[in-house]
Amino acid sequence: MTALAHLPTKRTAHPLAAAFVRFVVCGGGVGLAASGALVLLGERIPLALANAVITVVSTVIATELHSRISFRSDRRGWRVHLQSGLTVVVSYAFTTGALLVLHAVQSAPSALVEQTVYLSASAAAGVGRFALLRVAVFAPAPAPPDSPALTRPAVVIAA
Repeated sequence: MTALAHLPTKRTAHPLAAAFVRFVVCGGGVGLAASGALVLLGERIPLALANAVITVVSTVIATELHSRISFRSDRRGWRVHLQSGLTVVVSYAFTTGALLVLHAVQSAPSALVEQTVYLSASAAAGVGRFALLRVAVFAPAPAPPDSPALTRPAVVIAA
């Protein structure tokens, strides 16, 4: 036995966990930028409209990042953006609903409270999006079925 036998072997991250970490970093970065943009845009136009604009722009950016980095997929194009966009409809409703509830409960919340609610709702919606994107939009292509041990040409050659 060698002196190194007692050292632990290097562990590799589970592919799902690694994809989730990449998803959080990419989505979180876009989400933070969107949060800042919401503050700026929300001062000029109604909050729900500002959230809609920010959601569309950030979704296009995040979808590209998720395709290339998070899920390392070769799927591109408008179909992927449309499918990803459908998952954002739920996110938009969730974040807008959270902000509307906040404003119903507190007539003039501080920017910090508003951002906390927005980012919390975005994080919760993001977990749901990860699952949908992983399973439906960027799902790995199924592996080809195993070929049978004896194919017709192999049987003919053997005979």
